[in-house]
Parts: sequence; C-alpha cells; structure tokens
Amino acid sequence: MNIYKYPKKEIWNDLVKRPVLKQEEISALIKEIFTEVGKNGDQALIDFNRKFDKAETPGIIVTAAEIDNAENQITADLKEAIQQAKENIAKFHESQRVEIRKIETTKGVVCWRENRAVEKVGIYIPGGTAPLFSTVLMLAVPANLAGCKEIILCTPPDKNGNVNPAILYAAKLCGVSRIFKTGGAQAVAAMTLGTESIPEVYKIFGPGNQFVVAAKEYAQRYGVAIDMPAGPSEVLVIADEQAVPEFCAADLLSQAEHGSDSQVVFITTDIKVFDETINAVDQQISGLPRSEMAKVALENSSFILVNSLEEALEFSNLYAPEHLILALKNFEKYIPVIQNAGSVFLGNYSCESAGDYASGTNHTLPTNAYAKNYSGVSLDSFVKKITFQHLSKEGLQNLGKTIELMAEAEGLFAHKNAVSIRLKE
Repeated sequence: MNIYKYPKKEIWNDLVKRPVLKQEEISALIKEIFTEVGKNGDQALIDFNRKFDKAETPGIIVTAAEIDNAENQITADLKEAIQQAKENIAKFHESQRVEIRKIETTKGVVCWRENRAVEKVGIYIPGGTAPLFSTVLMLAVPANLAGCKEIILCTPPDKNGNVNPAILYAAKLCGVSRIFKTGGAQAVAAMTLGTESIPEVYKIFGPGNQFVVAAKEYAQRYGVAIDMPAGPSEVLVIADEQAVPEFCAADLLSQAEHGSDSQVVFITTDIKVFDETINAVDQQISGLPRSEMAKVALENSSFILVNSLEEALEFSNLYAPEHLILALKNFEKYIPVIQNAGSVFLGNYSCESAGDYASGTNHTLPTNAYAKNYSGVSLDSFVKKITFQHLSKEGLQNLGKTIELMAEAEGLFAHKNAVSIRLKE
C-alpha cells in the first residue's frame, strides 16, 4: 500500500490515477475477438470458453432443465435473501417512474415526453472467481420494470461448463428471457453482432474487467448502446476522529477482494485513525480467502492523511470514486459538497456491501473517474424518452411568425414554407 502524509496538491493528479493495462494491447485483442465471433459465431464462443476460462462447453445455451435444477442447488436461506434484495431493489427503482406532464409552451402548442422501453437488452454478469448473482438483480429488475421485451444474459461458465446456480436462480426470478454460457469480451461481441444462438441487442449492461469495458466501448461502433464504462471496482473512504478503524478497513478490503485490478483509497484527518486503519487492514486481510487478490489491489491503493475534511472532499471530487463512504460524525454537512461519485454511503454503519446487495440502490456504477460525467444504472437506463407535440390551428398562428423568421435567417426556406403554406390555408 502507498502511504501519503499531507501530500501537496501538485501530486494529486498522480494519486488519482488508476492501474491500467496497455490500451494498444487491449484494443488489438478486442478487435480480434469481434472478428472471430462475427465470422464463426457460436463456435468462436465455445473456443474462447476453452481458451480463456478453461471450460468445455459443447453448447452455449443454458437449458430450461439447468435453470430448474439450479433452484435445488441453493439453500432456502439464500433464496430468502435474494428475494428480500429483489424486493428492495424493485421498490427503489419503481419510485423512479415519472408521470407524463403536458406543457402548453404557447397558447395552442402542447409538448410532452413519454418513456418507451429499450426492447432488447443484453446483461453481462461476471463469473469466474466471483459469480455476481447480485448483478442479475441490479440489472434484470429495472429492465423488467421498464418493460424491456427481451432480456438476454451472458455469463462465463466454470471449468465443468456450468453456470453458478445462484445466477440461474436469480435470472429466473427476475424474468430473464434467455441465458448463455459465454464471458468476457467475446460475450459482448456476441450480443453486439449476434450468433446462431445469441440475438443482437440494442443496449448492453453490466460491469467487468478492462477487457469487458473495452469491448463495450468497441460495441458502440456497431450502433449498440452501453450503460456506462463500468470497470474494476473501487472505493474511497473519508474518515474523521470518530470513525471506527476496523469498519474502515473492512470496507476497503471488501472492494480490494474484487480483483487485483481494483483500487481503494483511504483519507482521514486523524493520525490515530490513520494508523489504526492501516493496522486493521493488515490484520483482517490474512483471514480472507481472496487475500492474494486483495494484496495485489492494495499495492495500487493509497492511504492519505490530510489537514481538513474540506481538503478530503476536494480530493474525492477529483478522484470521482465509484463508491464513496463518509465515515463522519456530521456527514450531512458535506453532502452538498459531493460533486462526483457513483454511490455514497453515510455514517459508520452504512457499509458499501449494503449497496452491493440489498439496500435497494443499484451497484452498477461508473468507475475510473467516469462518475464525473456518468450516473449509475437506474430505471432511466432501460428506457428511451420520446418527445411529442401537438399544434392546433391557433397554436401555429401564434408560433408561425417566429418559425418563419428563424428558418429564413438560417437560409432554410423549405422549413419556412412548411409553416407558410399552412398559415395561408
């Protein structure tokens, strides 16, 4: 871990950098994968399963029997937990619906906006070392609430060619249309281009490693939309003197264990909390099953001591974290100061894990400083907004002169004539 005591602002830009792979290498591989999937379809996905995931998959379609059998492989307690999380996520996202408001902008001119669901969406669910069935809930629940007609799910199989049963159970519970055994950039390519089994979709959702993020960005060249650049996980914790070091350490490690390319940042104004949190991280990490991944992530992470909470928030806004935890006594005071963050957790008991699983907010969030210009997934992510307008005769008479003058000034006389011909009539 990297320790900084009262770093000067001149080096802040260096401190907010994330660990990255060489972009040229990633881009070349993504192009190769898209070309192969476009050429060989399902067979390319089967070959990539073998190459990248060491998995033998004679077919990539998850059958109804596999989905039904998954329900018998998970405990009643886990089913109950998934159900409660689903209900909270649905409750929060349902609240994001907006009523249609018709606005009369000029007498006789009425404008309004209506939502329409994105008809075909693709969901990518990371598997491998951490099968994120919670992400199924975060994406499929709002997709269903929005009214998406087709929800396609892709996730990597294990070495035996099977999909984690909790992913299958959650997918069935949330109304996913079809599930396929393919992961990484090749899954994104398949949902973009279509194969014999996997249909093309209009928008792709879901987090992943840097290869998945790069593939989603590449998919936009084919006219497919994406939710956001959501890459390796990250958290920034700001603590004052009343923060609990053991809690802070646990939150930092909860993100560090996501993968070796994750990053965590700890900032405090209190030297005692600073030292005790570092010690707590050292103590807690040894007991984690994924400690090796967490240790690598910590090598790219920072522990920073600053003079004031105002300075800490200034650094946070520059960093623009995916997750921001304010382990502060008077956190309400600092809420208006937060400009850039994916999701914020307030006080000592608002652990980031709550948002990851069951509080109701969405955990698919912008990373790598994209919180400066992207929001996390919401109900709005699954809809398009179409504007409507109706002009009565009176409305066109009231607005016609304005349109004619503006069209003529731009030299677009056919535009002007479309108004003039009606006014004459």
